[in-house]
Amino acid sequence: MTSVRSPTLQDDQKFSLMKFRRAVADVTKPEHDDFFLIRWLNARNWDIEKAEKMFRDSIKWRERWGVDDIVNWKVPQPIVDYCPHGLSGFDKDGSPIIIIPFAGMDMWGTLHTVSRADYIRATIQNLEHYMKIGYEQSKTHGPSARQFVIIFDMEGFIVKQYTWRPAAEVVISLIKMYEANYPEILKCCYIINVPRVFAFVYNIVKNFLDDYTLSKIFIFKNESKKWLPKLLLHVDESQLPKYFGGQMTDSDGNPKCLSKICWGGKVPEELYTDKNDSLAKNEDFVETTIKKGGKIKLELKCDDDEYLLKWEFRTIDHDIRFGITRVNNQTGDENIEIPLQRVASHQLDEEGFITCQKDCTYHVLFDNSYSYFKGKRIRYSISLVKQQNVADLEEAADKITNN
Repeated sequence: MTSVRSPTLQDDQKFSLMKFRRAVADVTKPEHDDFFLIRWLNARNWDIEKAEKMFRDSIKWRERWGVDDIVNWKVPQPIVDYCPHGLSGFDKDGSPIIIIPFAGMDMWGTLHTVSRADYIRATIQNLEHYMKIGYEQSKTHGPSARQFVIIFDMEGFIVKQYTWRPAAEVVISLIKMYEANYPEILKCCYIINVPRVFAFVYNIVKNFLDDYTLSKIFIFKNESKKWLPKLLLHVDESQLPKYFGGQMTDSDGNPKCLSKICWGGKVPEELYTDKNDSLAKNEDFVETTIKKGGKIKLELKCDDDEYLLKWEFRTIDHDIRFGITRVNNQTGDENIEIPLQRVASHQLDEEGFITCQKDCTYHVLFDNSYSYFKGKRIRYSISLVKQQNVADLEEAADKITNN
């Protein structure tokens, strides 16, 4: 077995590492080599006292969640079947490449089927599994192989699941857990095929990530010509599914490599602990037909600035024109929020949000006046939703992980 070479450090860093190792000697294990300890020092800018506190807090967290024995915990079958993730291969330095088809995550269905604690515990088990793979890789490829390359595929991402507070709380819990207990394991993260509405979730999420982690995250829209060349600088095509521009396929030729990656999917409602609760039932959808040459205009009044105007709609067979204007209730001034334009909502669900202003009325327009011959069938949900308060989410997330 090949040993991992010692890290290259400055003299003052060598001295700090020696002091840190002595300070935590009572809780370290044989596998906690210099590279492992340096992760904690880096996470706290080489402040020995802060690094020690972080490390000891993490040891207590591991005891509370039974992390050292979590490999033996049986994951609930719905998580096994519907939680999207998988190891496709290794980058050019031997680091694990983890692919997460995030749109396949049915958070609503999952959290109506298993407990939040079980979902977090399953995530911990996955992290520990991938870290073990990275550690084994480091024996032949060097310490950088202990870090992950992560690809989040956001194609088909639906934001409405994350305006549901329990889902948002669990996501924040996982991020805080990662930041506190798994420092320096991210090599780089590619978030690809990002829709416009992803900004709603990311603007909340980034509050809980430090600047160093954020610097490793690269976000791309659905243009593979931009993200694929950057990815292939570090990843050989043989280690990437053909679906993402690589060469890898399953033995039957499937480009998504289902033998390696679980793509998730909608959790069947018959598995719900509450059989009468579903995401569709909790969305206020209206179905109607807009006559040829006609329009539908919806009016929503916002009394304070803590709300988002959220929309989702789909038309059957044909497109529609869609736009939003804002009227100041005090001055009567009118402003365009979303310019009136034709959208191909018959091809894909159209969804999005805008941040509302206090004492304003919003007019949402579905316009079929350009069509002289065809009425348009439409199914839509337009609503005002209260913005998630970051401090409240953080407090709720702490309760989840500390219980």
